[in-house]
Amino acid sequence: MSLKNLAELEATLTEKSPSKSPNHAVLTQLTRRAAITQIVTAVVANITIISSGMGIGFPSIAMIELTNSTTSVVLTESNATWFASITSIMCPFGGLLSGYLLDKVGRKKTLYFINIISIVSWAIMSFASRTDSTTLFIELIVARIIIGIAIGLSSTPASVYAAEVAHPNLRGRLTLLTAFCTAIGMLSIYTLGYVFKNDWRFVCMICGVFTVVSLLTVIPLPESPSWLVSKKRLPKAERCLKVVRAIKEDDHPEIRAELDALEQNIARFRSTQDGKKSKLDQLKKPEVYKPLAIMCTFFFFQQFTGIFVIIVYAASFSIEAGVAIDPFLSAVFVGLTRVVTTLLMSFISDKFGRRPPALFSGFGMASCMFGLAVCAIHPVKGTSLSWIPTVLLVAFIFTATLGFLTLPFSMNAEVYPTKIRGFASGLTIFFGYTMSFIILKIYPSMVETIGNSNVFIFFGCLSMLGIVFVYFFLPETKGRTLEDIENHFRGSKSSDKQEVEMKTMLASQQRRSSYPGTNTH
Repeated sequence: MSLKNLAELEATLTEKSPSKSPNHAVLTQLTRRAAITQIVTAVVANITIISSGMGIGFPSIAMIELTNSTTSVVLTESNATWFASITSIMCPFGGLLSGYLLDKVGRKKTLYFINIISIVSWAIMSFASRTDSTTLFIELIVARIIIGIAIGLSSTPASVYAAEVAHPNLRGRLTLLTAFCTAIGMLSIYTLGYVFKNDWRFVCMICGVFTVVSLLTVIPLPESPSWLVSKKRLPKAERCLKVVRAIKEDDHPEIRAELDALEQNIARFRSTQDGKKSKLDQLKKPEVYKPLAIMCTFFFFQQFTGIFVIIVYAASFSIEAGVAIDPFLSAVFVGLTRVVTTLLMSFISDKFGRRPPALFSGFGMASCMFGLAVCAIHPVKGTSLSWIPTVLLVAFIFTATLGFLTLPFSMNAEVYPTKIRGFASGLTIFFGYTMSFIILKIYPSMVETIGNSNVFIFFGCLSMLGIVFVYFFLPETKGRTLEDIENHFRGSKSSDKQEVEMKTMLASQQRRSSYPGTNTH
């Protein structure tokens, strides 16, 4: 985002408020300094995700050398299959662990944990055995299990952190950073594999060094004020909120008002439930089960429209689709397209919202898949039209990234109440990666059983059904505060709660007055 864009935001945000909530008054102004601070903190938090993107794409660059009979140590075909697939089995468990860690230790320490276990994984592969195939296989499986957990973990914390520190008019762009950094990681690993085709261990070493740097960059980050308030750590919450809002004054009225609003939100959630209720009991609340059902369905369509099939099987899918160029170079093009489009999506999402890009995405994906089906039925390889499958493949990644690939991850950080956001987001990621594992495991069998053309038709039909889902069920979150989104699913209006909110604000101010060291603790 340029300084000119930030200046335009600063000039326009004071003229219109994206919410009618009385508490939103604290968020109607966004200074250039605050915007830059929020962008920098969100970017730093998301650097962690690049390593996970590298982990997703790593099998694509290592499989040839690992199965090449001319090298001294190789894997059997069965072992190589486990090496490629074990990660997708572990990702769902990483998603569940993410929910626990986010609520238990906070957003920042969860990012620490992701970096640390990623470093361990890359180190194991960097120094994997060069003399014994069995030892090599065990080391690779252990490393891939660890990175699989890290990938599942990384899908939520950075986007949740960005959603909680960002102004509503920046939130759409900043929550998309997770998808962008995942794409950067995949493009990086594809490029490193293309450059160092015969030395995957050296590639692992580069990835490990990068992850160490990523860990160091997280240290200066402030913790999420929302999480700190939920843990009743008000003095530290105030200090961190002043950092991300770029306000230095002690006892600033906007800081007090925003902290009061966060307390009200959490107090309202607690007041409607028995304090001893479990997380599963909390899932029965409409502001939790409604977004949970919507996001799980969105992730279902993300996976069963073929997006992750193309990402993980980039090289082999290119061959199946009849792409004429080198399959590994094709994988690089897929990664590059995803990076560029994710960057573009950050601006499209804030300008047009979530629903219009998602609708366009579904239509474009369906069109590309039906086109690939036609090319499979009537092969064009070796003719003057041999370029068509390549264009359709790139166009599919382009349109998928505009909606169905990126939006489920970014919206997952927006739609849940603060008190249960970590658990619900982790549960959603668990479901999404479970769907990913299913489609990735059955894709080769589908091709063998029903043929390429019918697989493409299947993906195209699911894309069409995804359009119907988006049109009728996906809510618009553009420009809305997290509180407004929660009220939307609860089915309540802010105006109906003004009296309760005023009482809660007075009570919270009295509680806060009991912290004499609030500004200096």
